[in-house]
Formats: sequence, C-alpha cells, structure tokens
Amino acid sequence: MSPGTTSSRRPARRLPATLAATTAGALVVGLAAMPAHAQSGTDGPIGTVARTVGHARFEPGPCPRTADPIPELERARCGTLTVPEKRSKAQRPKAPKGPRNHGGHKITLAVAIMPAKTSRPAPDPIVWLAGGPGDDAVSEIPMALAGNLNRDRDVIFMSQRGTHSADPELTCPNIDRFNARALGLVSNAPSTGRLHVEATRACRDRVDAQGADRSAYNDIESSADYDALRKTLGVRKWNVFGISYGTHLALNYMRLHPKGIRSVGIDGVLPPSIAGGAVTWKAAREGFDGLFKACEKQPACNTRYPNLKATFLRLVSELEANPITTTVTVPVHPEPVKVVLDGGNLVTWLTSATHVAAGVPRSIDELARGNPQRIAEQLAGGKYSPQAIGRVAHGLVYGIFCSQWTPYESRADVIRGGRRAFPSFPRSMLANAPQLAWLHDDCRAWDVPPAPPSVRDVTRSDIPTLALSGGFDAQTAPSNGAYVARTLSRSIAVTVPYVAHVVFADSRCAQTITTSFFARPSAPDTSCLARLQPPQFEIAP
Repeated sequence: MSPGTTSSRRPARRLPATLAATTAGALVVGLAAMPAHAQSGTDGPIGTVARTVGHARFEPGPCPRTADPIPELERARCGTLTVPEKRSKAQRPKAPKGPRNHGGHKITLAVAIMPAKTSRPAPDPIVWLAGGPGDDAVSEIPMALAGNLNRDRDVIFMSQRGTHSADPELTCPNIDRFNARALGLVSNAPSTGRLHVEATRACRDRVDAQGADRSAYNDIESSADYDALRKTLGVRKWNVFGISYGTHLALNYMRLHPKGIRSVGIDGVLPPSIAGGAVTWKAAREGFDGLFKACEKQPACNTRYPNLKATFLRLVSELEANPITTTVTVPVHPEPVKVVLDGGNLVTWLTSATHVAAGVPRSIDELARGNPQRIAEQLAGGKYSPQAIGRVAHGLVYGIFCSQWTPYESRADVIRGGRRAFPSFPRSMLANAPQLAWLHDDCRAWDVPPAPPSVRDVTRSDIPTLALSGGFDAQTAPSNGAYVARTLSRSIAVTVPYVAHVVFADSRCAQTITTSFFARPSAPDTSCLARLQPPQFEIAP
C-alpha cells in the first residue's frame, strides 16, 4: 500500500476515497453569522467572544477556506484557536532533527460552530473529532448535520493541527499522487516499498521546510488543543463525538483532560492501547466475516454465490502468487489506468467495499470467473478522484503512527496478527496490514521519538460513553466497542448490523441512537436495532 493513502493508509477514515464519487469544487469563505444561541457563561452565544486562557486564544472571525464547497458554513459562527505548537518541554521528548521553530512558535486551528436547529438549545454543545488521522473536521460538517447531530445542541468543529484548514497545513499531495500510480505496481514487492518510503521522505522534507516540528503532531498535543478550545470558548461542559480515528483521540482526550466532558460518543472504535497492524488485520477479518455470513443467510445470495468466503480467500492467495494486470478508465483521468490486482490490493478493495456491501458478492464472483474490471474500477476510481489529492494531513498521520504505534508494535507482532486472522494468506502479505503497508519503514524515515508509554494506556473512566460499531466494519473491528467498554464504567457498546465503518454516516438507526444518547446518556434509544434488515445482495444473471 501507499504512504498515507486515503484507502490504504488510514484505518480510521470514514469512507475511503477508493469509493468516493463526489467532485472537488471551489474554495468557500464564509463570514460568521450570529443567530440567537446557546450561551457560554454570560458573554453571549458560543464563539462570539475573544478570550485568552493560558497560552491559548480564541478569536471570532471568518469561516475557513475548504477544499470543497460547504454551504452550511453560511450559518456558522467561526474563528480561530491559536495555541503553542509544542507545549512544556517537560511533557515532550527531544525533537527530531530538522529545521526547528523558536520556543514560542504558535499554530492556528480553524473553528466552526454550527447552531442547533432549535431556538433554545441545550447549554452543553457537542464537539466533533474528525476521522483519519489527517482529515479536517470542518470538511465533515455535512455528515454531522445530515445525521441531525445539531438537533438541539450546537456542534463545534475544529481542524486538528496540521489539517487542511489549519496553519501550518501539513498535507503532502506527492503521497496522494504516488498512491494513484502505485495501483500499477505489485503491492508487496520490495521495489514498491522503496518507492513508498521515497514518497514519505519527500513529505518529511516538505513538512520540515515549513518549519513545523514533526514531534508536535500527536494525540497528546491535540487533546490539549481541545481542552484549550473548551476553555477559551467559555464552555463549562460539553459532549464529545469522535468518528474513526476521532475515537482514538477521544479516548486519549477523556483520559488526559476529563474535566468539562459531560459524555462521549465514539463510532468506529480504534483503541489507542491496541492500535496498529495486528488489530487492523483483526478488523478486516471481522468485517469480511460479517458480510460473508449475511450472504450465507440470504437464500438468493447463498445459492448464486455459494462458499463466498472460501472463494475470496482462495483468490487472495492465487493473486498474490500470480497477479492480474488490467486497465480501466476513470472519469477524471484522460488516459487508461493500469491496475495490478494482487492479494494485497484485493484485501484493500474489500476493506473499503464493505461500504457498498450489496455488490460485493457479485464482484468477487466476476473475479473468480476471470473478470477483474468491477474491482479494478473501484480501486482506481477513488485514488484518481480529486478528493484523494491534497486533503489528508500526512504530517499528522505520521506523527501519530510513528510516535504512538510503531514504537510499541513490532513488525513480528503485525505478522502474528495477520496469521491469526488469515492463516491461509501468504507470508509475503502479512507484514503489510490493510491500510498500513510499509509502516515501519515509513516511520524510520519520518524519524520522530516515541511518545511516552502512557499514550498506550487503557482508558478508564466513569464519563458516560456510547461505543458504536458496524457489523461490516473491516477498518476498525466491531469487537473494539466491547473492548473499550470494559474499562468505561458508565458505557454502552452497540453494534449496528449490516453497516460498515462509521455507522453514523450511513445508518438512520445509528443517528437516532446517537442523538438520543446525548439527550439522555444513561438510556439511549436502541429500539431501532430490532427492525434492521440485511442488504439485498446483487444477483447476477
């Protein structure tokens, strides 16, 4: 897989760009609106008052530029949070080599506050923690509002450090372009790995040239950013909702800065204590098995596509030994695109294709009959999409992976995790977990020191918590919700069947559960689960 790829690097992203269909648009700049609103103390609506707390300052101002149009920002109150790039030296290990900022260097994070639908919103807003790592929270506003999250509460979005609307912006389009070209390479070949690391080094050099401190982009600093945001907005209590990688950050945030948190919702759970390649292999197995079992239980699907799981596993091994090369056309690329379909790319495809589960059995069957086009087109469609280029903050991606993951999980650990999940897979595949290929090699090139071991601590808390998982989630294991709930004394773990990664985005039932939880954290309404039905799988002639 490719470094920081939208589909093959970031297990915690909402809907990987392999399946993206929307197109990029013009940048949007909106001025803050000031509707009647929830109060922050006695100073007026949240986000309308400048305030300094410690070394952090919030300033109301224009809404941020965004990669794609977000009309909802016309109704937002916006501003910026300015914080130290790196806080007390006593809290952080020695910085890596490279250009350094002076001790007082500041960074700026964009803030957008979407008003509640009601004229009398609850006093405790919701703060949204984006997926990725590396996604910009502001870009996820449409998802949050489509799910009615602002039904009776303001929802606050802040760009995490390094993301698209932050300053500095640590995106690396060279990595995204490499990800697209890499479709034409054998995914697990050592030569591909060398090119992979070259792209990572070029990204590292770009980040250094901006004067950014690579060691300052991690959960510890981001958690402090959100604590500073709450204080500078004058919010006494708020609720936290994190999706995908945002669950990883939320669990660290509630461990490091619990004061002021009323409740926490996490969707597509990735626990910091076990994050890495081994759990990513487990997630793929659980998500794949959920989909295969749903086909088995549907008579039409099981009759037309018998032994679907066995067919898929066989194809992975066969293609890893003898890849198929084909070409496809994608709307945004003028020339035919070469796709090498090997075992690694087939696993990558299914990890994302669980989002469009109804077509998966037919696609696997066509591949088994010698036709790889549907799968190859889906792989290429997203990586060449405009949405796959220049959106992801790879400086944040590597900051987290290389300081919080690889120092605490060896390559041998990843291989063992792959063998447990998929005993039949060739060894050539096992070190490169889905979405995390060549990670240890990349992290040697990224060169940041390990975060303190405590960053891997299990989160123990009595903050009311809702842990949501999807039965088809092949990116963060459905079982992760129950795992984190064991040490959260006032938690409820809910698995929404027949839905892939980040159920809030795709399930009206999950949205109802979420909004009811924030209204009453002790008793969310889960009655809709009993009415859910599996997808109607496509049946080929």
